[in-house]
Amino acid sequence: MFREMRRIKQALSEGECVKILKEEKRGVLAVSGDGGYPYAVPINFYYDEEENAIYFHSAKNGHKIDAMKNCDKVCFTVINGGEKSDDWSYYVKSVIIFGRAAPVTDPDLKLKKLKAFGMKYYPSEEELEKELARDYGRVELMCIKVEHMTGKLVHEK
Repeated sequence: MFREMRRIKQALSEGECVKILKEEKRGVLAVSGDGGYPYAVPINFYYDEEENAIYFHSAKNGHKIDAMKNCDKVCFTVINGGEKSDDWSYYVKSVIIFGRAAPVTDPDLKLKKLKAFGMKYYPSEEELEKELARDYGRVELMCIKVEHMTGKLVHEK
C-alpha cells in the first residue's frame, strides 16, 4: 500500500528514526484540507515508542481538526538540525510517517499523555501542572497511529 523508498541506500534504520522522533521537538503535519488542497502545519509532538504513536495537541476546532474529521489519513514529517560535513554542506536526517489521526477521548489517558508530552517541553513538572490546570479543558489531544515510517539521510551539496 505504501511506496518503498526509491533511494534505499539513504534509508535510516528504524532505531535511527525512533531517535529522531524522540529528540526533535517539531514536525510538520499534513492533512487533506479544504477543497482537496493539502494543508501542512508545523506542530510540537510527543512520540510514544511503546505504542508507536505520535501525540500532538490542538484547539478543539479549526482547519486542522476539521480536515482530520473529514479524512483521518495524515502524513507527519520531522527533520533534524543536520550535521556539517568537512566542506560547507550538511547531512540531514528526516522521518516521514503515514498514519491515521484520532482524538484521545479517555480522560485518564488524555491527562497521562499530556503530561508525558509536556515534560518534553516544560522545564519543570510544576510549570506543566500550572499549564494543564489552566488549559486542559480547551485542549484536544490527537494520536497518530503509525502505519508506515521511513527515514532518510541526505547529503545537501
